[in-house]
Amino acid sequence: MTASASASASASASFTAFDGTRLAYRTHGSGDPLVCVPGGPADSAYLGDLGGLSAHRRLIVMDLRGTGRSAVPQDPSSYRSDRLVDDIEALREHLGLGRIDLLGHSAGANPAMQYAARYPDRIGRLALIAPGTRAVGTVITADTRRALARLRAREPWFPGAFAALEAIIAGSGSGSGSRDAIGPFFYGRWDAEARRHHTAGSPGNPEAVALFGAEGAFDPEATRAGLAALNAPVLLLAGEFDLNSPPGSVAACAELFADATLVVQPGAGHYPWLDDADRFAAALAAFLG
Repeated sequence: MTASASASASASASFTAFDGTRLAYRTHGSGDPLVCVPGGPADSAYLGDLGGLSAHRRLIVMDLRGTGRSAVPQDPSSYRSDRLVDDIEALREHLGLGRIDLLGHSAGANPAMQYAARYPDRIGRLALIAPGTRAVGTVITADTRRALARLRAREPWFPGAFAALEAIIAGSGSGSGSRDAIGPFFYGRWDAEARRHHTAGSPGNPEAVALFGAEGAFDPEATRAGLAALNAPVLLLAGEFDLNSPPGSVAACAELFADATLVVQPGAGHYPWLDDADRFAAALAAFLG
């Protein structure tokens, strides 16, 4: 996925994870740091500077192992979401921070929540953007996705995209073709920018994707218990039309936190900084302070 149109110039750096894997990260902007964990797992370039959020904070955007400029690990099991927690902790130590403000998008919200559950005292603020919720066991039903999809029934691309969604739900659709066919559902506007973002954003490491949720990657009961001890403020931001992270599911996730703020961005899909950069950046800046 390409960087947002408002993305500022970025710099690249790297650090060594606990297992010796060399991991890369990008920085955008200046000021207090905000560590960002991308979804996918895919090259973090798709986050850009999060719609201009770099005007408010110094974004430190990880390339998860085996993606972007980060090295492929020797141990494939280290692609698991729970193992990525160790990479976040290694980055915190590399940056010399006692506590971090942490942002996770999509699937990246899973290791972000697992990190917060394991190290609640090392979180300043936690922002979960269109979060995946496998780490806490929130179930999203097929009917929920259908209902959200039907909100777009007047769009010219709807018939083909809805047919592809039904095929995926039925188990007869998979692969990049199906992903491309339902792509319009993940954007508030299926325009040229959204098409470019979608085309460029396909995960490039199938092994990293396949093993992210491998057996042992998630222990929802333990993660929920850990998050109950988290006193840090938490923002959960959902897109109104997001099939991947429906607003109702994100609201259920918000109930797990002692100090949670839920924001549903009108007209947005899975990448709300693309659909309305100003609204998105303002909401994040207000939360982060």
